[in-house]
Amino acid sequence: MTVPAHLRFRAGPDELRGRVVAITGASDGIGRALALAAAQHGAEVVLIGRAVRKLEQVHGEIAALKRAEASIAPLDLEKALARDYDQLAAAVQQRYGRLDGLIHNAGILGALAPVEHYDVPTWCRVLHVNLTAAFALTQVLLRALRASADASIIFTSSGVARRPRAYWGAYAVSKAGIEALSGLLSEELQGSGGARVNAVNPGPVRTRMRSQAFPAEDPQHLAAPADIVQPYLWLLSAASRGVTGQYLECQAAH
Repeated sequence: MTVPAHLRFRAGPDELRGRVVAITGASDGIGRALALAAAQHGAEVVLIGRAVRKLEQVHGEIAALKRAEASIAPLDLEKALARDYDQLAAAVQQRYGRLDGLIHNAGILGALAPVEHYDVPTWCRVLHVNLTAAFALTQVLLRALRASADASIIFTSSGVARRPRAYWGAYAVSKAGIEALSGLLSEELQGSGGARVNAVNPGPVRTRMRSQAFPAEDPQHLAAPADIVQPYLWLLSAASRGVTGQYLECQAAH
């Protein structure tokens, strides 16, 4: 069986040199690993998240690499208002003049419960953070993305988006929505000089959210966040130019 290009890919040292990449949920887990990897390969990284102290730690780690610069863009996806999104977009435009990559990585699990008993406020919160906030942030950053000669938008999906699992409630629905948003945005931007748009499923990864969902699971049997960054780097790089509207698995077998 032929191994897909995104799984064979290994980024070169300067693969992302000169590119500006924004990452949500950049303070921890997969988001942190993606921020460090993008910077290691030459990208200037915009660290988006709500935990400023953790973002500062990641910023310091990127500075220590001495490969590229980073900036911090605090944004609480649960509580942010329209003006907060507008301010972030204006700051990106003013500092960089464009955006070459946008990775939607932030998300919350919510509750694992049957629909019959699912808490409605929790449902609304999960849908807002995981789906509506991703839509809103993409919308305000489209101007900066259109200013790039080769922009890439990456939405983070999940296996439960395509294979619904009992009790996964709002999380599964939000990820199904993410895939729909990714697909329709790809269609809208295709051929208009806009960004290419794809969805990625990281698969089982050693993160805090995974431990919340599977508390009895041995995390040592899971991939580390740094192990699954290459497909994201492929989508950010010129190597995937022209690839849009796709759903990609970060791990060959789960």
